[in-house]
Amino acid sequence: MKKVILSALIVSSVLATSCKQAKEETKNAVEAAVEKTEGAVDKVSESVGDAATKVAEKTEEVAGEVAKSIESVLDGVSIPSFDNKEVEDHLKNYATYAKECIAAKGDALKSASIAKKGAELASKGAELIKNLDAESKEKFNSVMSAIQAKMSASK
Repeated sequence: MKKVILSALIVSSVLATSCKQAKEETKNAVEAAVEKTEGAVDKVSESVGDAATKVAEKTEEVAGEVAKSIESVLDGVSIPSFDNKEVEDHLKNYATYAKECIAAKGDALKSASIAKKGAELASKGAELIKNLDAESKEKFNSVMSAIQAKMSASK
């Protein structure tokens, strides 16, 4: 009986010791996994931040190129900035319309659709100019005159 009890105590102490070691190993493994995960998260965060910075820089570069191309849609005509973004957009659209008119010279089918677009732009321009102050009206009319001069010079 002593041998059985003694054997049972030895086996239980070995099991208790091995369970304790297993718990410590599990705890160490969990801590190592957490550290690796945190490192990976930091690397991903840095990568995302770098990518976002690159995207922002590229967007600014493309926006600058687009702005240059819109200003030079009609050579010799630059569109000044206005307090009202809608006025700027209208003038850019009108410059694009003028370029289409110049390109469609002699094409009756294109001219018909372009004439409709011209009428829409003219009515919208009349509405926009009502809300402008004197200085802005002068700038607006100056740009419109320059665009119309380019159009009539191409005829």
